[in-house]
Amino acid sequence: MKEKDLLGLLYLPAEEIEELLNLGLKMKSILKNGEEAPCSLKDRRVITLFYENSTRTRCSFEFAAGRLGAQVVNISAATSSVQKGETLVDTGKTLDAMKTDFIVIRHPMGGAPALLAKTVKAHVVNAGDGMNEHPSQALLDMLTMKEHFGKIEGLKIAILGDIRHSRVAKSNLFGLKKLGAEVTMYAPKTLLPDGLDKMGAKICSSREEAVEGADVVMGLRIQLERQKSGNFPSLKEYAKFYGVNEEIMRHAKPHAIVMHPGPVNRGVELTCGLIDGKQSYIEDQVLSGVAVRMAILTLLNGEERSC
Repeated sequence: MKEKDLLGLLYLPAEEIEELLNLGLKMKSILKNGEEAPCSLKDRRVITLFYENSTRTRCSFEFAAGRLGAQVVNISAATSSVQKGETLVDTGKTLDAMKTDFIVIRHPMGGAPALLAKTVKAHVVNAGDGMNEHPSQALLDMLTMKEHFGKIEGLKIAILGDIRHSRVAKSNLFGLKKLGAEVTMYAPKTLLPDGLDKMGAKICSSREEAVEGADVVMGLRIQLERQKSGNFPSLKEYAKFYGVNEEIMRHAKPHAIVMHPGPVNRGVELTCGLIDGKQSYIEDQVLSGVAVRMAILTLLNGEERSC
């Protein structure tokens, strides 16, 4: 990769996205077959610095780094010097002084990883910043699609849910469009930001229109903590008028798969039947997450190492 850091997919070239996906497929094969992973990160130090809660992203980055031979340390903001008033820049300088090679950061403020990247010598990986981007999630989603369909170009991906607050939706839109996919979106107007059409998304007026002929139907988490702001009347009504169910899925292609970045609010964004059904690739996305994060760390490291 040409850049020192992975901060988002908006400016990442299509060829580098393809390179990440191709290596991710190799890493996923290694994981599936129980093979020994290359020690690409032997003697490297990886810090996961999370200012927000996380299970899938943090654990998969730590597992990915460990499989590649790295020393991994997790720092939670709740138990760090942040509670004593330390700034992000000063935290970064401290970690740099410890000869840290990678900092994987999740932060509630958009642009925080970019600020950190300017401050440190370490490679910085954005694990989600505010409502901005979540590049590794989009890459694992695309990896899941590419493994299943053999390609991204020409696919139709329908994204439904809390698009306004979703960094996942934005990163997926940027990445999928660069690789030649069609992206449709649908949500209540209160959960749909302006300008997505200018970024390449087709904004639809109904669930049926969004899902019609889709290869992939992706639900996004309704952020319950924001429900107090009155974005929609109730979860029951949201599920009835905006959620994805078996009837809506009939508008997709017969081979269509169901995806969700997790965690899922069962019966809200997706019915339990779809979550647990044969079309669901939600659990497969989790393994894709480990694989693509192995690829990210390997390519950012930029050199091969033997065990």
